[in-house]
Amino acid sequence: MAIKLPFMRRSSRAFAFAALALPVFLFSPRAWPASRSRFTTVVIDAGHGGFDRGGIPGQRVAEKTVALDVALRLQRDLERQGYRTVMTRNEDVFVPLSQRVAIANSYRNAIFVCIHFNAAGRSGANGIETYYYSSESADLAASIHRYVVGGAPTENRGLRRRGYYVLRKTRIPAVLVECGFLTNPLEAELAQTAGYRQKLANEIASGIRGQPLLADRRTGSGRFSYGSESDQPSLYRVDASGTSVLTAADAAAARHSTKKKSSSKKSAHSSTKKKSSKTKAKKKSSDSEPKKKEPVEPNE
Repeated sequence: MAIKLPFMRRSSRAFAFAALALPVFLFSPRAWPASRSRFTTVVIDAGHGGFDRGGIPGQRVAEKTVALDVALRLQRDLERQGYRTVMTRNEDVFVPLSQRVAIANSYRNAIFVCIHFNAAGRSGANGIETYYYSSESADLAASIHRYVVGGAPTENRGLRRRGYYVLRKTRIPAVLVECGFLTNPLEAELAQTAGYRQKLANEIASGIRGQPLLADRRTGSGRFSYGSESDQPSLYRVDASGTSVLTAADAAAARHSTKKKSSSKKSAHSSTKKKSSKTKAKKKSSDSEPKKKEPVEPNE
């Protein structure tokens, strides 16, 4: 007969408790935050610099200055959240694109975020654009775009796929954010205020932290609104909090609407074609019938 000692009973209870608690600890969101599970390093790239002011000739506000300020604010925000940050430049110097890419590619478990401001010959052009190239960058780009658009008092110009050098050549998820038009009077004025630049940095940081909250990319390229050189309406909608969101239902509805319009056009065209065929058939039948001769009145 086995003898059960008191300390053995206590050990068994402790073991059972540990066995139950271990899965909870391992799979608890608090133990492994989603925002930290995919990357730990953020390479921040402030656009232009040095002799390269950015923007277009005659532009009053230098893009290189405000882009660097937002990038430095973003760095401080992310470091407070526990991320490791790397700056491609932290002062007014020119860094070649190839060097920026090399810096990004030298880090593993990292993402690459480029900070830019837009410019156009038309002063009325305004809004936020976010660019990416690889499919691995799509979720990150969508998350950052969602937060920046939600916090900026300007237009949503959409999420766009482009083969820019710094996006195409990086081997880690890479995103380029255009934080507004410095050629637009309102957006240029906002960009020159420290409070707004801090707001932009905060929203970009929120997008980086909130990236895993997005739906997966199994829905394909149709999930996102890819802009073109000309302004196109996006598939985004604005929710109650003022945040621009693209849901799977919205995308499906848009595709269904497009298919419906296309099918209705085809049916209308088919109906017109049938009517035309019937008219031609009737005319042909009429022409093929012998014409009746009118009676000739006798001459008086």
